[in-house]
Formats: sequence, structure tokens, C-alpha cells
Amino acid sequence: MKRILITGALGQIGSELTPFLRQRYGEGKVVASDIKPAPEGIISQEGPFESIDCLEAAEIYSVVQKYQIDTIFHLAAILSAKGENNPQLAWKVNINGLYNVLEIAREQKCAVFTPSSIAVFGPSTPKNNTPQETIQRPQTIYGLTKVTGELLCDYYHLKYKVDTRGVRLPGIISYVTLPGGGTTDYAVEIFYEALKNKKYTCFLDKDTYLDMMYMPDALKAVVDLMEAEPSRLRYRNAYNVTAESFTPEQLAQEIKNYIPDFKINYEVDPVRQAIADSWPHHIDDRTAREDWGWSPDYDLKAMTTDMIEKLKIKLFTNVNN
Repeated sequence: MKRILITGALGQIGSELTPFLRQRYGEGKVVASDIKPAPEGIISQEGPFESIDCLEAAEIYSVVQKYQIDTIFHLAAILSAKGENNPQLAWKVNINGLYNVLEIAREQKCAVFTPSSIAVFGPSTPKNNTPQETIQRPQTIYGLTKVTGELLCDYYHLKYKVDTRGVRLPGIISYVTLPGGGTTDYAVEIFYEALKNKKYTCFLDKDTYLDMMYMPDALKAVVDLMEAEPSRLRYRNAYNVTAESFTPEQLAQEIKNYIPDFKINYEVDPVRQAIADSWPHHIDDRTAREDWGWSPDYDLKAMTTDMIEKLKIKLFTNVNN
């Protein structure tokens, strides 16, 4: 990776992947892009930023040519809960945008990373220790687009030798950027509410197990996969990866170790609960561990400790300023 383009750079993952890659490869070698204008901050100040609508292939092509891009991290997407509100838009953005990126990568000889998700699984998938290869019959438009995206990337690799790679990310927890319409958003919101108000109303049932990952581990997984030797990769675009699996009640109990008077109650959102119930409780990521050495650094306790410490600094700084 010598010159990198990130689409969807202002989203939850892109906001942290951008500075992570710039630190690793050089500020001028990582071009951030998004359909939204760049706000004042690290993304716009420490490296190039371009406005790109991923549905406009000419805009992507122009930036790839301008900067002589050889690797594209395609993150632009409509997430699970928002996708159910507008499935037509979710299909259009998630599939047509990916197709545009793959076509340009084919023509310009670029490598492509695009994240998949545990949303590729459905109610008929084994819930516990979900295998690398198993039934994929999702019941959300987001899940459908992710299954299609995995297959489309596989096709471009087999047919055109495009170096495509991806991981099935679980719910991502971060103190930097607020979530953007996913079913696992509660696991970020709960920290803000615990610190600010010492109470939180959760939209999922207290016993809903879901796979989760702290953002530093997600960034590590993405880069480790992209830097792995191609000969080691048996599943280029669909590696199961996870770090921890817990329920809202278990997370709340962990937070109470730091905020003893924190209280949680539950008002279940039937739409998001149905989505969560269709996903695995815990996936098996042994294949990623075997093929390219994947191993997370954070469990529930370590993640909670770091989230609370970092969010205290963030929230207190905002108040004092």
C-alpha cells in the first residue's frame, strides 16, 4: 500500500481508520473522502480530503487518477437500522457503490478492502460458535447487501485478479465517533449516558448476546489482513473476526464497577430487536487466527476501562471549553 483512498472517511470506522493509516503510511499518502464536506479536525487538516459520491464512478476515478491510488478502503455504506428504514437506498449505496469501486480497481490495478458484517447471518445460522462457512440467509437489506458484497468481491478476485479483502465485523465500540444507525449502537450510547446522566434506556432486551469489538482491535484487524501474505488467505472477503460477546445487562454490570449508581432500564425497539435476534450470539474466528494471526487485544473489562477513561477526558474537556 503506497497511496490509499478511503471512501466514507467521516463515518464511525473511517474517522479513526484515516488517522491510523496516515500515522502508519504517511499523511500525504492517505486520501480521505466522503459525500459530506470535511469538518475542521484531524481528517481535513493532516492530509488530503476529496468530496466523493460513491454512486458517481467518475468522481472515484478522478481521485484515483489524481493521486495515483493503488489501494481503496471502501467504507461508504448504509448500516442495518437505517437500511430497514430505506431499503432501496441501502441497496443502491451498498451495492452500486461497491460495484463502482471494483470496476475502477479492475481498470487501475488497485487493491480493495471492504468490510462485511455479522449481519450476513440469519435466523437459520448456528447461533453459537458460528462457523466460517455456514448458512447465510439474512433478513435485513443490510445483511443482503453484505452477502452480495462478499460474493461480488470474490468474483472480481477470481475473474479479474483484483486483490480484494474483507472481514465480517461485529458491533464496533468507539469513544471517538458516535454510531451511525446500527443495531449494536447501544454499546456506545450506554457509555455516554452512564457518564453524563448515570442512567440509560436500552433498545435491546437485557439478555441479547451479540459479538462486539473495540475500535483499536477493528483497526488492527483491517490493517493486519491487508498486510497479510496473499498465499495465506483462504477466505479473502469474508473472514469471521470477533473479540468479545456480551449482553446489555453484562455491559451495564461492568460499567457499574466504575459508576456504582448507574442504572439501566429497557424499552425494546421491536425492529432492532428482531435484527439482533437474527444474528449469532458468538462467531468462531479461528480461521482468521490461523491464516493471518488475528488476535484481539481487548476483552469486555479492558474495553470498558479504556472507554470510560477516554470518554471522561472527552466529555470534561468539551464542558470546560
